[in-house]
Amino acid sequence: MTDVEPILAELRSMANPENVAGMARYGINPENTLGISVYDLRRMARRWQGDHDLALALWETGVHEARLLACFIDDPAKVTPEQMDRWAADFNSWDICDQACTSLFDRTPYAWDKALEWSKRPEEFVRRGGFALMAALAWHDKTAPDERFEPFLAAVSAASTDGRNFVKKAVNWALRNMGKRSLGLHARAVQLAAELKASPDRTARWIGSDAYRELTGEKVLQRLNQNITVPRANL
Repeated sequence: MTDVEPILAELRSMANPENVAGMARYGINPENTLGISVYDLRRMARRWQGDHDLALALWETGVHEARLLACFIDDPAKVTPEQMDRWAADFNSWDICDQACTSLFDRTPYAWDKALEWSKRPEEFVRRGGFALMAALAWHDKTAPDERFEPFLAAVSAASTDGRNFVKKAVNWALRNMGKRSLGLHARAVQLAAELKASPDRTARWIGSDAYRELTGEKVLQRLNQNITVPRANL
C-alpha cells in the first residue's frame, strides 16, 4: 500500500488558515482544507508525475489539497471509468470538480461519454463535472470535428433551466467554450444562446444572455476570423 503520510505531513506544514477562510468565501468547501495554493500544489506534483497508485491513495485521504494533488499527478492512461465515477461521487466543491475534469479526466478515452452521462445526473457537482468536461474538451481536443460537439449543445439546452449556481455557471462555460472553438460551432452556439436568451425561464435567460454577449463580442469574432479556434480555459 502506498504510504501517503510523508506527503500529508508536508501538506499540513504548508497549511494557511487565512486562505481557507478566503476559499470559503468563494464557495470552496472548507472541510478538510489546508489553504494551499494551486500554484504550490502543481509545483509539488512534478515530483510524482504519472504515479497512478499514489494518486489513488491521496484521493482516499479526503484532504482537499491531497485530492487536488491526485488530479495533477495521475496518469490519464491508467484512469478507468469506474475511478472517474468514484471520484465524481466525492466531488464536494467546484474547484475539486473542475481540476479533476480539466487536468485529468478530459485526457482519458472516456471523457466524451462521461460528459454526456454526468450532464444528466441529479447531483450538483457531478452534473457540473459533465459540463466542465465539455468545456475542457472544446479547449483540449484540437482534432475533434465540430459534429462531435452537437450532443453537447443539446445537453446545454436540456440543462439550461437548472438554477443551481455551480451547474448554471458550468452550462454557460461549456456553451461559451464551444462557441469559441470554430466558426461552425460559433454559429450554432450563438443560435442556441439567442434561443435561451428569449426563454421564459430566468436561468436559461441568464445563460443565454451571458454567452450571447461574449460570443458576439469583437474579441471572439476577431479570434475566430484569424482561425484561432481553440480558446483558453475559463476556470
